[in-house]
Amino acid sequence: MRKTIAIAVLSAVVGSGLTLAVTRSASAPATSRPARTADGKPNFSGIWQAINEAHWDLQAHEARSGSVTQPGVYPSYEYARVPAAPVLALGAAAGVPGSIGVVEGDGQIPYKPEAAAMKKENGENWVDRDPELKCYLPGIPRAMYMPYPFQIVQSTNKIQMAYTFANAARTIHLDKVEGPPDDTYMGHSVGRWEGDTLVVDVTSFNGRNWFDRAGNFHSAALKLVERYTPISPDVIRYEVTIEDPEVFTRSWKISMPLYRRLEPNAQLLEYPCIEFAEEFLYGHVRKQPLVKRWESETMIVDITRKVPPGDKFYDWYRR
Repeated sequence: MRKTIAIAVLSAVVGSGLTLAVTRSASAPATSRPARTADGKPNFSGIWQAINEAHWDLQAHEARSGSVTQPGVYPSYEYARVPAAPVLALGAAAGVPGSIGVVEGDGQIPYKPEAAAMKKENGENWVDRDPELKCYLPGIPRAMYMPYPFQIVQSTNKIQMAYTFANAARTIHLDKVEGPPDDTYMGHSVGRWEGDTLVVDVTSFNGRNWFDRAGNFHSAALKLVERYTPISPDVIRYEVTIEDPEVFTRSWKISMPLYRRLEPNAQLLEYPCIEFAEEFLYGHVRKQPLVKRWESETMIVDITRKVPPGDKFYDWYRR
């Protein structure tokens, strides 16, 4: 089971007939790991992870009591909100850590008015709408800063990225290729080198992803320009310019460092979230629900599932 992701990465690389650059193991000491590949490019092969709070919200935000909240004793004050029923039993574990944000410039995401209203609605209906909860492929750039490691396997004409969450993967094409036959969650990535910076244009999204757990979203018109610049052999500066004329009034940018995992046994382990999300997705259509009641030493939680009527039922899966 643990070898599944690694095998998938290697199969994708070998199966595409690539000429692999010679690199050492991701777990090799920094002093012995070559900073460059055999063709002279920065060596990005290895296992990486972002260490920030962008996963919860790209923008600066205060810590809050829960990923889902409701008005507290003082309904007019945002700071007085309390955890809502879906996360109450998790206590502090359901809280959202504060962050200075990763949006450059004024820190604001330039939504069109109608899109800003949708973003707010998304946040208020996070349990029903966030694609992450359904184990959908996370999309780009979200896959880059989720709190899980991901692996880069670099060659002279392709770069393969494998992600822990949902067994997601993508190929960055450094050579000329035809566009995809359809739009996808992970988009279509075409890269080039500008000096030591890897520049990647990502297009052909299906518009069903979010950027984070706060409800920030985009449409199928999303276009990204990613820039990967080495700061050291073990740190990459990751920048993304985001453009979507259907949702935003102008382009905007996020940036953050990505850190190489240096544990001697660093590897990707499978996170089978499809199985974990099965009851969440389909439990409400069972003739006999499995999850009805939960009881601890301090509380009893009764669960009543419901099936959205008509087209709303299908919208639950399409979002």
